[in-house]
Amino acid sequence: MPSIRLLRAHLAALALASLALPAQAAGPACYPPQVLAAKPGEEIVRPHTGGPGQLPDISVPASAPVPAALRGSIRRVDLPPGVKMVALTFDLCEASSETSGYDGAIVDYLRAEGVAATFFAGGKWMVSHPERGGQLTADPGFEMGNHTWSHANLTVKTGEAMRRQVDDADIGLAFGRRQAEARGCMLPKPQALSLFRFPYGSCSAESLNYVNDTGHLAIQWDVDSGDPAFVGAKGMAEDMLRSIRPGSIVLMHANGRGKHTAEALKILIPALRAKGYRFATVGQLLAAGTPVIAQTCYSLKPGDTRIYDEAARTGKRILPVQ
Repeated sequence: MPSIRLLRAHLAALALASLALPAQAAGPACYPPQVLAAKPGEEIVRPHTGGPGQLPDISVPASAPVPAALRGSIRRVDLPPGVKMVALTFDLCEASSETSGYDGAIVDYLRAEGVAATFFAGGKWMVSHPERGGQLTADPGFEMGNHTWSHANLTVKTGEAMRRQVDDADIGLAFGRRQAEARGCMLPKPQALSLFRFPYGSCSAESLNYVNDTGHLAIQWDVDSGDPAFVGAKGMAEDMLRSIRPGSIVLMHANGRGKHTAEALKILIPALRAKGYRFATVGQLLAAGTPVIAQTCYSLKPGDTRIYDEAARTGKRILPVQ
C-alpha cells in the first residue's frame, strides 16, 4: 500500500486549478467569445453516415498503473468536516450508430457562472466535434476524462475489443489537445493519472483492471440526474438537491441526450450556492478528501446495471435506470 503522503501526491496531481476558482465567463482566451457561444441545432443527435470514423494518427505515451489504494470504482469523496464541495460531471457519449450533439446551453451557463465541471468524452465524439472538443480541453475551468471510444458496454466487450475502446478514446482526447494547441492555447502538461468513466456505469473485473492498469482512475457517481428521461427541469433539480451531499459526484449529459439539463442547472446551481457549496472538478474533489471506492461498478446500487448488460447482448434499446 502506498503511504498517505504518496496517495495525496497522486490525487493532488489531478487538481488542474486552484479550488478558489475565479469567474471564467469568457471561457478559454485562445478562442473568441463568438466562437465559444452555443449555436442552434448543435445539440441534435443524428444518425451516423459514412464509414466507422478515422482514428487520428497520434501516439499516446503509456501511463503507470493506478496505485493500489485508488484502484476500483470511485463513487464519491469523503471531505473534511465543514468542507462543502460537489463535482458536476457531464458525459459526451457517442455510439457508433450516431453523431451525438453538443449542448452549448449547458457549457455557456457553466462559463457564465464560473462553475468548474468535468466532461467525460467519447473518443469518437472528440473526433466528430473537433472545434468543441478543443474548446473544452482548453478551458481552465473544465477537466476532460475518457468515456470509451464509442460508448461500448465494457462488461460485454472483452479482450482486444475492450482494450481498444479505452486506448482509442485516449487518442481522441489527445486529438482535442492538438486542436486547442493549433489555436494557440497554452495547455498544462497532461496529468500522470487520468480520469475514466464506464458507459452505463457497468464494468467487469477485466475491464476495471485494464482501466486501472493503464493509469486511469475509474470515476462513477453517487447522484444520477436521470436527465436522459423526460423528468422536467424542476423535478430533476429537486431530485439532485435531495441527493447531493458534500463530496458528491453528479452524473449529467451534455451531448444532446440530456432532457432539460440546462434549465435544471439554472435551478440547481443557485440553490447549491445558497447552501454553501463550492463547485470543483473531479480532480480537485479528489485532492480535497478521501475517495470512496467500490470494487465493482453500478449506478446507484450493486447489480442495477445488469439491464444495460442484457440490452448490449441482445441489441435492445432501453431508458436509463431510475
